[in-house]
Amino acid sequence: MKRWGMALCCLLLAAVQVRADEGMWLLPYLQKLNIKDMKAKGLKLSAEQIYNLNGTSLKDAIVIFGGGCTGEIVSPNGLVFTNHHCGYGSIQRLSSVEHDYLQNGFWAMDYKEELPCPGMSVTFIRSIEDVSDRILPFLSDSMSEQQRQKQVDELSDKIVKEALPEKSSKEAFVKSFFGGNQYLLFVVEQYTDLRLVGTPPSSIGKFGGDTDNWMWPRHTGDFSVFRVYADKDGKPAPYSKDNIPYATPTHLKISLKGVKPGDYTMIMGFPGSTERYMTSFEIDQVLNVDNPNRIFIRGERQKLMMEDMQASEKVRLQYANKYAGSSNYWKNSIGESRGLRKLNVKGQKEALEAQFQAWAAADPVRQAKYGDALKLIKEAVAERIPYENYRQYISEALLRGTEIIAMAGVGNRLLKKDSTRLDTVVLAALGKGLSGMYKDYNPPTDRKIAKRMIRIVYDSLSKEDRPVELNRIDSLFAGDVERYVDFLYDNSIFASRQQFEAFLKDPDIEKLKNDPAYRLNKSVMQSFGRDAKKLSEIAKKYRRGHRLFIAGLLEMQPDRKFYPDANFTMRLTYGQVLPYRPADGVIYDYYTTLDGVIAKEDTSNPMEFTVPEKLKELHRAKDFGQYAEEGTVRVGFLSNNDITGGNSGSPVLNGKGELVGLAFDGNWEAMSGDIAFEPRLQRTISVDIRYVLFVIEKYAGATRLIDELTLVR
Repeated sequence: MKRWGMALCCLLLAAVQVRADEGMWLLPYLQKLNIKDMKAKGLKLSAEQIYNLNGTSLKDAIVIFGGGCTGEIVSPNGLVFTNHHCGYGSIQRLSSVEHDYLQNGFWAMDYKEELPCPGMSVTFIRSIEDVSDRILPFLSDSMSEQQRQKQVDELSDKIVKEALPEKSSKEAFVKSFFGGNQYLLFVVEQYTDLRLVGTPPSSIGKFGGDTDNWMWPRHTGDFSVFRVYADKDGKPAPYSKDNIPYATPTHLKISLKGVKPGDYTMIMGFPGSTERYMTSFEIDQVLNVDNPNRIFIRGERQKLMMEDMQASEKVRLQYANKYAGSSNYWKNSIGESRGLRKLNVKGQKEALEAQFQAWAAADPVRQAKYGDALKLIKEAVAERIPYENYRQYISEALLRGTEIIAMAGVGNRLLKKDSTRLDTVVLAALGKGLSGMYKDYNPPTDRKIAKRMIRIVYDSLSKEDRPVELNRIDSLFAGDVERYVDFLYDNSIFASRQQFEAFLKDPDIEKLKNDPAYRLNKSVMQSFGRDAKKLSEIAKKYRRGHRLFIAGLLEMQPDRKFYPDANFTMRLTYGQVLPYRPADGVIYDYYTTLDGVIAKEDTSNPMEFTVPEKLKELHRAKDFGQYAEEGTVRVGFLSNNDITGGNSGSPVLNGKGELVGLAFDGNWEAMSGDIAFEPRLQRTISVDIRYVLFVIEKYAGATRLIDELTLVR
């Protein structure tokens, strides 16, 4: 970078040390809360151009992608951009050893080649309406939590019924915000015919793997391309060869200008979950129970998965998505604990809680209403920890970690309600679905993992907290976990496709009931749900305290602009392109380049740092087309936007609402950001849209997709 450019970075970095752009804002309130500040930072649009209840706006180009990501419509023909890791599951399911789209990538050169993605969907938000005035007046603090929730549910059902005609392709639901102090109605429309159009190989889309996950500088081309299909009338429809590309009411324009320090950016998407109103008591639980358990159990399982993935191409494909899903939150938990301690988040929370208690105590009315809020939370957290500790072991090690247990759960579907007969309809359906059920299952890998997972549960939980079936390890196997697991896999009808297929051809109800994996599944589920009623009562206490605490904060700080915690509803965050200072004497620049990709290649770590030969050829020839800047292609950039999980794939937009990048990650130094936003350090990592287009055109040769887009210079 030129010297003056780095100097500008340093000046901007110094200028934002006092305040960064915290907030995941609800779109209907932009005009009231944010638009003045947004325009001062560089927005050229009106609030109505972003969200318009009665007309088309940017909101209509943003979709929920699958069950936990964001995507954006980028052409009139339903083309969707999202992250590679968001499409990873579909790409993996469509892959085989013969057609390895994860390793080699995939590009459809016409509509006929686009691949259907069963089980995937995109969801459009058609409208958002505040309905608090139709719910809150009918609630009172004298109600029990159960009474309150019953009233909320009844009122919400009525609102939903009034919002839609009887026959509609749309759906509606009411969501609570601020811990139950506000309610909004969402009307949505889901399209289930989604097709894979293009994906780079993992050596581009997942470059850096786990090593670089959550890290900067980053060189990952984290994108994939899909298309929404509809019936001839543009309505949602199941997959059919007669469906046509969805003619979208609007799509995002794409800017080729790039970004520079200080540029306005905004991100629209669906952040999944934040806990910015978490108390110091809950932070103790996160630091001492939740994260340590998760880090330990997942770490042990991932080591064993990786051993088999490195030894077999078939297993690598089968377990790639499972490993990625596990390791992402595992590393997040490590970083979150580190950040919470390093940034003294608990101390910050304690200071706010002391201020809150003093404010409540200063007025008898406030004390009567809010005085017990924190006490209720503290008691609830202390009461729930023992239960949640053993349940987490069961969930992580057995329900999530040992696949045969979950697979044996289909046995419950096989039994009729009276448990004396097998359901012939389910038997037939399972027979047809065997290939899908066992496609991504490798029995030797699961057996090896089960030995470690069951040993962890056996050693870590008391006899009373362990699933009863595991106590047979003492009575029948003299405490030998490995012998028990070998018995389990040697004798279960669920241990392989061949064994389950043989059972379906000659079904026997007694054989099912006595199957060791089926028995273990039932025992695990019973243990996991054993204290559900106690936890429900504790949760009611917590909800009451949480709601009153937030209501009190809103009242205590009337001049502050509050935003609700993320709950996978559409939000907007705005900020600027900025570098940051992670440590004393260190400044991170705001962008990375293809030069850095080439330099990062590591042949000793081929699963994470392989660079495709075609990409190296393009780099050597400097064949960058219209996507170059200063003699290379920029890969990623930083901004101080406020995002979290669920924002993956979200569009990063400039002041004109043009697409400049795809958000895909946060940074290691601010991993505690879901609980406390850290203005000096928190950054969003995004892939530069010009790198996306460069890969599509120059690497993949998919010029037909470039021709679909609306590019602006």
